[in-house]
Amino acid sequence: MATRRGPVLDDTLGLALGGYAWLPALWRHGGGRAVRTRVMGQPAVALRGPDAVRFFYDERHVRRHGAIPEPVRATLFGRRAVHTLDGADHRHRKVMFRSVLTDPRRVAALVDQVAAAWHEAVAAAGDGRRIVLFDEASRVLTTGVCAWAGIPLTGADVAPLARDLVALVDGFATPGPRHWRARRARGRRERWLAALIGQVRAGTVTAMPGSALEVVAAYRGRDGHLMDAELAAVELLNIIRPTVAVSWFVAFTAHALHRWPEQRDRLRTGDAAYAVAFAHEVRRFYPFAPFVGGRAVTDLTWQGQHVRAGSLVLLDIYGQNHDATLWPDPYRFDPGRFVGRAPDPYELIPQGGADARTGHRCPGEDVTVALLAAFAGRLARLDYTVPGQDLTISLRRIPALPRSRVVLTDVHRQTPAVEPAVRRGV
Repeated sequence: MATRRGPVLDDTLGLALGGYAWLPALWRHGGGRAVRTRVMGQPAVALRGPDAVRFFYDERHVRRHGAIPEPVRATLFGRRAVHTLDGADHRHRKVMFRSVLTDPRRVAALVDQVAAAWHEAVAAAGDGRRIVLFDEASRVLTTGVCAWAGIPLTGADVAPLARDLVALVDGFATPGPRHWRARRARGRRERWLAALIGQVRAGTVTAMPGSALEVVAAYRGRDGHLMDAELAAVELLNIIRPTVAVSWFVAFTAHALHRWPEQRDRLRTGDAAYAVAFAHEVRRFYPFAPFVGGRAVTDLTWQGQHVRAGSLVLLDIYGQNHDATLWPDPYRFDPGRFVGRAPDPYELIPQGGADARTGHRCPGEDVTVALLAAFAGRLARLDYTVPGQDLTISLRRIPALPRSRVVLTDVHRQTPAVEPAVRRGV
């Protein structure tokens, strides 16, 4: 039977106060196959588990169009973005994203660009420096992804662009100053990229062949027409913005290496398979997306439970990634879960689930995993001190982030003659 929390009252305040723990708390309250609640004045049913993922991503059951709240469209995704589409329109436009984000050669090229930017950033500052890792990673990722995407930047452009790309992610799920910074950042960056798209189409700027800039500028919809420059800017931003969002996972990686320093030894050896397993466990263990939502296409039945047409259907991402029936001892950090096996796309759903080729699962997951595995190895081989600081990760803050943003001091460049180590402050 479905869980109820007394009368089904609007629980928007519960979401605001509970954050990632909101839906898991409802599950603990009564168990059952589904959780019924109300949020933002609308009836909602929450699901979890591999079968729920299959149900949720079946377009006969749940659609995205009209389900993404305006504050999220205005910040994280952009209006008319691929995330808001369903059916043939969604599949057609997603081909564009997959063409630049899933080709192994392109993924490797992006990792190389980011690695070069990281090397330059560490070398340019000299030894013994202090860095705020989250902020440094955002600038490195911005530099690397724009070079890879063919977007021209000067050195002075990097920091303000990184701040804006971070703001788009940081402000999508919260009212107040973070949200309004995100809105302003999206408007500013959409105008900038729309002008660049226009210059490419006019021939006054030459796009690097095969680059994301060239692909997006030349993309034609199902009607055979070019996207207008404003929509092309939205989608180009939706290629570079998620790459910079990897900054959150980089901070979580350093957090994990600090809490479980034994992980460093295997990462330092250059074991690529273990680095990938480590990346998957970071994405499972740490909070990123709390849930995703859609609307029931028609009256539905989910494992005997009625779901009314038009209801919000929520897929509990954080709860599923910490479900003991899927992950024994789920609050134990253990990359060994993924050694020697690829994650099941219906079990591990850090940014959504199902098949990225046909559904709404993020097509940039290969990029995220590759970048995170590369950063894990580099951080494990770096010599630095973790001074006393507040590394608390609040589950009420969406998106979650270590409170100190992970401060590292006495950072030294890697040299073959010196065995890297981490010194811990008190």
